[in-house]
Amino acid sequence: MKVLITGGAGFIGSHLTEKFLSQGDEVTILDNFSTGAENTLKRIGFRGNLVEGDIRNHSLVDKLIQETELVIHMAAALGVSNIMNSTLESISTNILGSEVVLLSAAKHKKRIFIASSSEIYGKNPKQPLTENDDRVIGSPQNFRWTYSDSKAIEESIARVLYLEKELPVTTLRFFNTIGPRQSAKYGMVVPRFVEAALNGDDIKVYGDGSQTRVFCHVYDAVEALVSLLKTESSIGEVYNVGGVGEVSVMSLARKVVEVTNSNSKIITLPYTDVYPVGYEDMQRRVPDSSKLKSLTGWKAKIGLEETISDIANSLEV
Repeated sequence: MKVLITGGAGFIGSHLTEKFLSQGDEVTILDNFSTGAENTLKRIGFRGNLVEGDIRNHSLVDKLIQETELVIHMAAALGVSNIMNSTLESISTNILGSEVVLLSAAKHKKRIFIASSSEIYGKNPKQPLTENDDRVIGSPQNFRWTYSDSKAIEESIARVLYLEKELPVTTLRFFNTIGPRQSAKYGMVVPRFVEAALNGDDIKVYGDGSQTRVFCHVYDAVEALVSLLKTESSIGEVYNVGGVGEVSVMSLARKVVEVTNSNSKIITLPYTDVYPVGYEDMQRRVPDSSKLKSLTGWKAKIGLEETISDIANSLEV
């Protein structure tokens, strides 16, 4: 099968690239290397067609999609630090870029998966979150929510094209996916903690550390997408992809210290010391992935401790 992966040099994208290559598929990657890296592809021994370019380039995207059989749309501006510091560029990439990809897929009737996010739900206090739960979003003056808004618009475009143009699209909402090759550069909490622990630096917890999350190993996330690819019943649907085991950020920091056998100290910092004006956090985010499990039997298998070890091992290489 010919597979096009936008953002294929990124974190989840590179693991999907690895998966499809292992199955004998022919993979083309479109990436502008804003967050992905060529070194990542060298590391996995990428053998395929690498195209450096922007998903907002209509002619390039249309040509690549016309030539493929399956589109995995992973390209996006992501990471809290990235969103806060490059807000306008992030909005443009996530909305205009996704519109270009989705319209081309609809034009050529190509099967497509799009990567959405648990950020969709905003700060909805109802937990765990199911696919039909409402979005509860903060003020537009808080730029942090622009990522959530942009992914919501992307989902809406996909939904309209499914209903009006019969676009064969499936949407995956990833919840705090972590694992090897994830960079700490863009504010991702677990690789940031692990990197600090390995270096003996202070582990910096933003806020008081009582906020909770549920993490999912990237290997499990990849298997979720593959399981949905096997059934046409997933077309037109949205699925949460999340792990199990709610943990506070402070407990996460302690677990990282334990797993890495680190001497690092854990300190807390107010958000105002870390982010520019316009940041807001949410207290809890817990996924309900039962819809996915009911359709395909998928469930997360890899625990937090093993995942931290995998991240640490990848950083030490």
